[in-house]
Amino acid sequence: MLGTLRKIVQEVNSAKDLKAALGIIVLRVREAMASQVCSVYLLDPESDRFVLMATEGLNKKAIGKVSMAPNEGLVGLVGSREEPLNLEHASEHPRYRYFAETGEERYASFLGAPIIHHRRVMGVLVIQQKERRQFDEGEEAFLVTMSAQLAGVIAHAEATGSIRGLGRQGKGIQETRFIGIPGAPGAAVGTAVVVLPPADLDVVPDKSIEKSEIEAELALFESALQAVRADMRALSERLASQMRKEERALFDVYLMMLEDSALGGEVTRLIRTGQWAQGALRQVVSDHVVRFEMMDDAYLSERASDVKDIGRRLLGYLQEARKQTLTYPEKTILVSEELSPAMLGEVPEGRLAGMVSVLGSSNSHVAILARAMGIPTVMGAVDLPYSKVDGIELIIDGTRGEIITNPAKVLREQYLQLAEQERQLSAGLDVLRELPCVTTDGHRIPLWVNTGLLADVVRAQERGAEGVGLYRTEVPFMIKERFPSEKEQMAIYREQLEAFHPLPVTMRTLDIGGDKSLPYFPIKEENPFLGWRGIRVTLDHPEIFLLQTRAMLKASVGLNNLRILLPMISGIRELEESLHLIHRAWGEVRDEGMDVEMPPIGVMIEVPAAVYLTRELASQVDFISVGSNDLTQYLLAVDRNNPRVADLYDYLHPAVLEALQRIVKEAHEEGKPVSICGEMAGDPAAAVLLLAMGFDSLSMNATNLPKVKWLLRQISMQTARELLAKVMRIDSPEVTHATVQLALRNLGLNKLINPSAAV
Repeated sequence: MLGTLRKIVQEVNSAKDLKAALGIIVLRVREAMASQVCSVYLLDPESDRFVLMATEGLNKKAIGKVSMAPNEGLVGLVGSREEPLNLEHASEHPRYRYFAETGEERYASFLGAPIIHHRRVMGVLVIQQKERRQFDEGEEAFLVTMSAQLAGVIAHAEATGSIRGLGRQGKGIQETRFIGIPGAPGAAVGTAVVVLPPADLDVVPDKSIEKSEIEAELALFESALQAVRADMRALSERLASQMRKEERALFDVYLMMLEDSALGGEVTRLIRTGQWAQGALRQVVSDHVVRFEMMDDAYLSERASDVKDIGRRLLGYLQEARKQTLTYPEKTILVSEELSPAMLGEVPEGRLAGMVSVLGSSNSHVAILARAMGIPTVMGAVDLPYSKVDGIELIIDGTRGEIITNPAKVLREQYLQLAEQERQLSAGLDVLRELPCVTTDGHRIPLWVNTGLLADVVRAQERGAEGVGLYRTEVPFMIKERFPSEKEQMAIYREQLEAFHPLPVTMRTLDIGGDKSLPYFPIKEENPFLGWRGIRVTLDHPEIFLLQTRAMLKASVGLNNLRILLPMISGIRELEESLHLIHRAWGEVRDEGMDVEMPPIGVMIEVPAAVYLTRELASQVDFISVGSNDLTQYLLAVDRNNPRVADLYDYLHPAVLEALQRIVKEAHEEGKPVSICGEMAGDPAAAVLLLAMGFDSLSMNATNLPKVKWLLRQISMQTARELLAKVMRIDSPEVTHATVQLALRNLGLNKLINPSAAV
């Protein structure tokens, strides 16, 4: 039945609205299963009743009139139990309810499957037959598969307003939530502006040209190349006031693709064989996209979107097509199937409130830029019917990776209030910046920042950061086309160290692999998160490790505010090898006549093995730093970049909290300080628990630092410890969240509670 299923899905996806889609499903499923009846009942959230919305076999006059509560009838039973029901003789079941207007008394056998989208029951799909018989496993499996497909169709219809039945006439479009991947933290309320591809390469045909036409076609393509190059340079200059030169260098990636030695040259060579420019462009771009998309490497596979964007722009000029005319409202939420840095640059300054990309991950160029610019962004929103949300009001929660279409007034007001509170907090930064982070009973805890881009420096200083808890050295590696030299690295590191001097700067050695990779150093693995990453890579390539360490040490001469952090350590042997190489690099630098002190060296605790080796690791280093993102991911076996399981990723899970307490206790028993970096440290509510656990410093995104400082300055250490003691007795992360939020409310400190978490 796989072929049948594909045909039905294709037909349903091309339906003009929900009514048409439901009609196709009941007709095609009845035919495919050779049954006499197929019906769809949808749950009306206002009346909490299952309403007959489409049928083939029952009386069509009953559509929209027949309904039942979750505790009524067989349909209600399927919906409330959230599992299929297969009956040989339906009328003999105690929950059977007869509706004369449907004419269903003629049918004996019944098979119903719930329609569920993101754990929410949306309706029930039913087939019926006259003869008494049990439907077999294959038939049941087919109906369950169809109901899963139908769930997505209904969710899309809710989001775009085409589902106006179910007693909601004139009451507006349904509020709907879609789950994606956190791209850049923060929340925004605004109007969706959908950016469609400027040209469709897929429909360009092959077309041969005469030898006499080749030069003219080459000239046409060269003209398109020059136009796109000019566009890229103009966009880069336009963003000059919003980001530093280092980030704008991402546009150089586009310019490189247009060179004769890259994509531009390949198209030119193909034109010379007699293919017209548009066909040559389509062929070259398609080949590149296929190669990139087949790569398991996260960074390289993301480059397919860059190639597609360049191809579409070139085709637009070749076709002399007019650009899509867009109006950008005051609060623009930019939405596209595949956002590109160029699209971001076309929004007038001050109007971009948030971004949503159906494709892509937190490793996309546009996500990197969004984090640098502080624009809330959600990536990987695969369920969002993006082409149909233009002009619709959206809430973007980049911290949780959520999109809410047509939010209800209450939720909208809560998010607007949150945005206003954030604005007020930002307005008060001058006061907070000069104040220490100290609790009401005098406990002092330094707040550090996580950095990687040059744009982070100014933002961190504006927010009163007391040092850098994590400098991601891989970012400069990622935006270059080769390994940076020792001299280049030294200049980059020196700038960071000088910018924060005399405050400490913790530089993590190169941490690639997993979701971070280099275009010139591909790592292809079946399971990259459990493979060759972090310290494993650099220990296998000591030349990379030694060169980077020498660059760090040379950069710190005369400043002495460097701290070196080792990522992904899972055993004592890895630590000992790393320490040996660091001391070797230090000796080599001193042999060159440089008077440099040996910096403090620390270990990241981010894999379960390291949790159980905390005491042994702490005894050999100067400090411990917990990587909360990876530690949570590995402890819970959840890929936080996978929208299907992202809701299971929760750093307030009891197992994570137990591990954190153990780490602090054992490190302190060895007399070593412990810091924590990642999303958890930047969550004000979670920061209260970390304070109580005894962490010596918290390191976070600069955007979150004022919020954390504000909250910790309003609470006592004693209160924080009492809350932690209560939380550690709870076995559910959901209850933990509710307990912390309630405690903050009772203290009058609920300004920073995320509305989507509280509603």
